[in-house]
Amino acid sequence: MSGPVLSEVPDECVQLVPCVSSLRREALQAGELSAVRTFSDGFLIKFLRARDSDVELSLKLLLNYQRWRRESPEISSCLSPSSVLGLLNTSYHTVLPQRDHAGSRVLIYRIGQWNPKEWSAFQVFRVSLMTSEIISMETETQRWGLKVIFDLQGWSLGHALQINPSLARKISSVLSDSFPLKVRGIHLVNEPMFFRPVFAMIRPFLPDKIKQRIHMHGADFHNTLSDFFSPPVLPPEYGGEGAGIEKACQDWTNQLIQSEKLLQQIAAHPTGDIAIAPDDSLISEDVQTKQLLDG
Repeated sequence: MSGPVLSEVPDECVQLVPCVSSLRREALQAGELSAVRTFSDGFLIKFLRARDSDVELSLKLLLNYQRWRRESPEISSCLSPSSVLGLLNTSYHTVLPQRDHAGSRVLIYRIGQWNPKEWSAFQVFRVSLMTSEIISMETETQRWGLKVIFDLQGWSLGHALQINPSLARKISSVLSDSFPLKVRGIHLVNEPMFFRPVFAMIRPFLPDKIKQRIHMHGADFHNTLSDFFSPPVLPPEYGGEGAGIEKACQDWTNQLIQSEKLLQQIAAHPTGDIAIAPDDSLISEDVQTKQLLDG
């Protein structure tokens, strides 16, 4: 069974067992994870699906994820939706309720709703990381990935001054090789000319595969977004027939707030694998494999 096909099978499918066992074994042998006792099956499956069940690539992604968390504590250690509720209540961000024709989750970020005098780029980045952690637990999203629409209407010099090369590198890492999600498309709308210097900072860090999935639509995006998304998926503000953007943003804000405890547990956990508590007596690989087989 090929990698992409294997990524589509249920979590409890017997064909996944060798991949899960191999990835666990390789991860526990990695020097930088020497203090980790084990990983849960569900956690490892996220990384396998993100790399079409290629164990070597999944291991690299897992190690990158752990390294990114360690090197970016100013972002990864505070995943509290209530701490950025004021930003969320501006209708800055949403995950649309309906997936696109390929099964991908569709995210929208409305940059003009972010007041850079009130909210730092690190706080804004945390919003993205919170959403990413939540949707990465969804089996369908693990399989079919996500697409993002960045609405840059209202982009200003204040926004641009918040993005430095270090943050640009962190952003590009999450988009490309440090988070267990497949990025299927990045769509920029209403992008002004003075956004280009910031994009030029981020672009060199992106792999060619991601660069090829970036689409710039400009102010005439209503005529071009429809080439990528069917009308029922998008809000009317973006040429679609779905729920209005304000309602969609409020619904996702409610979802994040309801996930506060879960997100804080992820942030506090040494590896982010909250299926295994740091101080619990952990079950062995053989027991985990048996559980996977028994479904």
